Amino acid sequence: MTANLANTILKRVRAKGRGLAYTPKDFLDLGGRPAVDQALSRLARKGLIRRLMRGVYDYPKISPKLGPLSPSPQVLAKTLADRTNSKLQLTGAHAANALGLTTQVPAHVVYLTSGKSRRFRIGNQTIELRHASPRSMVGAGTPIGTIIQGLKYLGTDNIDARTIDKLKRALSANDKRALQKDIDAVPDWLRPVVAEIAALS
Repeated sequence: MTANLANTILKRVRAKGRGLAYTPKDFLDLGGRPAVDQALSRLARKGLIRRLMRGVYDYPKISPKLGPLSPSPQVLAKTLADRTNSKLQLTGAHAANALGLTTQVPAHVVYLTSGKSRRFRIGNQTIELRHASPRSMVGAGTPIGTIIQGLKYLGTDNIDARTIDKLKRALSANDKRALQKDIDAVPDWLRPVVAEIAALS
């Protein structure tokens, strides 16, 4: 049974392509938790998938020069958040970088989460999941949340008309309406900026 389950899991993983991470939860539609755990362990022992940490596996991309590559921080953080049904919010320099507002790529990536705080290291990157209040999780997992966090990182002295125009063009009309609805959760100093970005005209 475990061998058949392992083969089924491997087919699913391969079909989705390299570079993704998984937890047993992703395969519970195929079998019970003990059987899924055994199947994943079997695949990892055979080198068909890789065990990154307890309960987390990946099907790594392969570099001709470097060999198996680490999954991206985004992939790994989302996998861990999904495991506990937690929301995830990109924050700080990483949010600003994702929006093209800065070229800085931080080695220490911080995500806000509705789940428990934790920190882990994969390759040369440290990834931190930091528990945050519901107020700080507005727009989590959407462009709205990333924009709010990116603007917080820039600070009032580094937000100009070009920045506002760029973010305004990046949002759909529906995103702007959602941002207008969430504006009360934004810090006071940031509300005029957000109101301008969210304007439909």
